Amino acid sequence: MQLSPEDLGAIWLTLKLASLVTLLLILMSTPIAWWLARTQSWFRGPINAIVAMPLVLPPTVLGFYLLLFLGPQGAIGKILDDLGLSPLPFSFSGLVVASMVYSLPFVVQPIQNAFIAIGDKPLEAAATLRSSPLNRFIYVALPLAKPGYISATILGFAHTVGEFGVVLMIGGNIPNETKVVSVQIYDHVEALEYGQAHTLSLLMVAFAFTVLAFLYSLQKRRKHQPAAGGLL
Repeated sequence: MQLSPEDLGAIWLTLKLASLVTLLLILMSTPIAWWLARTQSWFRGPINAIVAMPLVLPPTVLGFYLLLFLGPQGAIGKILDDLGLSPLPFSFSGLVVASMVYSLPFVVQPIQNAFIAIGDKPLEAAATLRSSPLNRFIYVALPLAKPGYISATILGFAHTVGEFGVVLMIGGNIPNETKVVSVQIYDHVEALEYGQAHTLSLLMVAFAFTVLAFLYSLQKRRKHQPAAGGLL
């Protein structure tokens, strides 16, 4: 069964969304993960819980509250309206924001676990050589946390590719704007186009298997840092 132009458009949009979300999440998650790994603050528990909530919340619940929050009457929606900007729901930008929230724990937690696995000794050794806190982070912590970053990148990208409930609630199914692969499969099934749905679903299955096989292979090669790619 050949892929239609609409199928190809959905695939391209999905890859574009996942790439942008993963890049933004890596940048945003690094300071969060570093703080969670190093702090002794009482707020660590509640912040950890907030970061992990997308793991247990139904996607439709998360999507519903994001829709209210980002909509014209929501807190963010009103700010955007005052600035003369378009509302985020039912736009690609809205998909990016919603996907970042939904995939947050899949990026923060592997990086956080990698920072925890480093321990204090390498950083203390660098401190004795008069290395500044910033230099210790850039030249010691980040290189040692590389396995966690690899796992976070793969998991964040794969999770964004596979999401459905959140993107449907926030983005709807506007072709070439918000209709990603998971929504395209849903539309095919609704239209009883099982052949097209089967083709796209097989691609998703193959993608998921490849990602998981690579992750397990990576973890096997790095047994000395088993926590670097884990969740929770």
